[in-house]
Amino acid sequence: MERTKVVVVGGGFGGIAVAKQLRNAAFDLTIIDRQNHHLFQPLLYQVGTAGLSPANIAWPIRSIFRKQKNVRVVESIDVVGKVVHYNGGEEPYDVLVVATGMTHGWFGNSDWAEYAIGLKELSEATEIRNRILEEFERAETDGTEKISLVVIGGGPTGVEMAGSIAELARRILPDDFRSFDPEKTEIFLIEAGSRLLSGFHEELGARALSDLRKMGVTVLFGQPVTKIDADGLEMGDRRIDSRVVVWAAGVSGTPVGKWLNAPIDRQGRVLVDGHCQVPFMPDVYVIGDVAAFKADDGTMLPGVASVAIQQGEFVGRRILGTDGGTFVYHDPGSMATIGRSKAVVERGNLRLTGLMAWLAWLFVHLIKLMGSRNRVMVFIQWVYSYLSYQRGARLIFRSGRRE
Repeated sequence: MERTKVVVVGGGFGGIAVAKQLRNAAFDLTIIDRQNHHLFQPLLYQVGTAGLSPANIAWPIRSIFRKQKNVRVVESIDVVGKVVHYNGGEEPYDVLVVATGMTHGWFGNSDWAEYAIGLKELSEATEIRNRILEEFERAETDGTEKISLVVIGGGPTGVEMAGSIAELARRILPDDFRSFDPEKTEIFLIEAGSRLLSGFHEELGARALSDLRKMGVTVLFGQPVTKIDADGLEMGDRRIDSRVVVWAAGVSGTPVGKWLNAPIDRQGRVLVDGHCQVPFMPDVYVIGDVAAFKADDGTMLPGVASVAIQQGEFVGRRILGTDGGTFVYHDPGSMATIGRSKAVVERGNLRLTGLMAWLAWLFVHLIKLMGSRNRVMVFIQWVYSYLSYQRGARLIFRSGRRE
């Protein structure tokens, strides 16, 4: 009897969760991803600010499933009929699961991508690190007295990035330079709305704002960015000169709707039913950030790792035939770190700030990180950074350069 062929597109949290659910099933499972690694995106900003090395937060997909013999891994994709076409071949399927995540949304200003850089992949994180460190090096050699670094977007990624840049400039780098004083660096966090961390309780957003301001971050509200160029940006009548602009403001769906010829929402996410299936496509599931899933209370589920993981586990059970119900999301809470001993945590009516929230953030991210080696290395690096006020990944790397 021919074995059921399951194809999972995307090796992120959702795709990995599906594959693990099917580890003992008599299925042929293929994972397709354009990268060869699973990336722990919640810590990507630490790579971008020299806190961690890329290898600390990534794990080869083949290594994850080296003992799961029903899995093979290929790299990306296009879907025609019941065949997935990818770079170098094609793969027929009986069941398709798409978990490709989101990409950057530029609010109709795609030309901004030439000057601002987002934070979704390792290559982007290392580019951010390069640009930030190169700004300090340039200031040291050309006599610049002050530089400006800008983060756009007041969600968790923007808050964490701004706080980490502030620690780098104020605590880590001052002793490294002789002509330039990194403590004079202007750090801007721009949020078009009226407050930070809009998905959190207002009290926690206010605490994050207070902490960032104490760290020397200038937070600007209520004025969307209207222009970004090679030398800075404009927001209303104000211009900020900066050669480092980090984009953490908007996201957009990957072209899954086009691949599947499926309905999408305004963000490009595929509309799915209560089973995480595309309407009128009973053998196609879409999960994680790229899925527009409406909860029982009418709200759309957020694009966070916990949603992707739970949906992946649910779809895996449905494929196995052990779960005939609809998907129900169990919110484990939300958290964001602002800096050393500074974080916010929210779970139901429980709200934590300060040191306790920071320790909770450290613990949760360590246990969720893929691979025991990575957990040990990240823990050691965090302890080292906490005790020494140093970051060991302050490397500028450009391919093709002569050293």
